[in-house]
Amino acid sequence: RSFTRPLLKCLGFIFCGTAAAQAFGGVLVIRMFKNYRYLFQESYLSLPGWLALTTALILLPTGVLAVSIPVKRSRKEQGTLMYLLLLLLCLEMSSAALAHFYSVRTTSQLESAMGYLVHQHTWTCSQDPGSSPVDVMQRKLQCCGVHNYTDWLKASSSSSYHPACVPESCCKEKHSHCSGDLDHVEQLSEEGCLKKLDNQLCFAMRYVFWSCTVLGILELLAGVSNGILMRRQTSCDLSIL
Repeated sequence: RSFTRPLLKCLGFIFCGTAAAQAFGGVLVIRMFKNYRYLFQESYLSLPGWLALTTALILLPTGVLAVSIPVKRSRKEQGTLMYLLLLLLCLEMSSAALAHFYSVRTTSQLESAMGYLVHQHTWTCSQDPGSSPVDVMQRKLQCCGVHNYTDWLKASSSSSYHPACVPESCCKEKHSHCSGDLDHVEQLSEEGCLKKLDNQLCFAMRYVFWSCTVLGILELLAGVSNGILMRRQTSCDLSIL
């Protein structure tokens, strides 16, 4: 009993501190799918981010309550804390499970979605930077094609138009005079967009997965600690449960 009070208070401070980290993970996932929504038709893929953001909003009052309980010694607050910990645990586990499942699913969808955009895109060898989704993606990620710039050559080989260039959005930022000319391949981004975007999505999903998993374990520990403190209360005092 003497050990559980300081432990619960310490966990309360941890919950308050990690609320911002959890909110960061949620916003990261939501923004990621919002920025690249043209690659993903399903709107529910950002659900792990919304669950993580909801968890962050509940974490802060839960942490404050866990810190204040050893001071006020309120039995009703102990019961309320148990409810909040159970709610958080359900949210955390749901978010972690969805993040793991969606990270595997989105990886398999990315290549086909990007390949479709490349084959549907039309461009000319000019100074026009282009404003299509694939151009915006290539400039933002500093990439070219699905795997590399040769994907644009494969796309053009299926049509009657065979340009001697790739879209200008493939150019590296440091080459301001680059126009996508294939005679200057060194001015083009070397990596494909699939690898870069997949790495960003995997990072966001893994961040949410591991943060939710670790917080879930800490919430279980806080629940056990709170339960030990409540064991000596009478049944009347525990009526809130």
